[in-house]
Amino acid sequence: MNMVIWIVLGGLIGWLASIVMGTNAKQGVVLNVLIGVVGAFLAGISVAPLLGTGTVNHNDFSLPSLLVSLLGALVLLGIVSVVRRGSLR
Repeated sequence: MNMVIWIVLGGLIGWLASIVMGTNAKQGVVLNVLIGVVGAFLAGISVAPLLGTGTVNHNDFSLPSLLVSLLGALVLLGIVSVVRRGSLR
């Protein structure tokens, strides 16, 4: 059951990040889930210890953890955008 929650929340976080970054029309559901889960993982390694909170990947479903996960997804989409296009859009 925990894996289903990861997929659903990862998809929602990835979708919100793609809307903010303006890449919503270019990616599908699978990429939204990957961006959300991987972004939350990266934020869990780098940002969450600094703020003293968890992420969605750490079974912490509070508002701060969702915001940290969203931040990680936004950073990941920014990095992907720079690598693919050579500039941040």
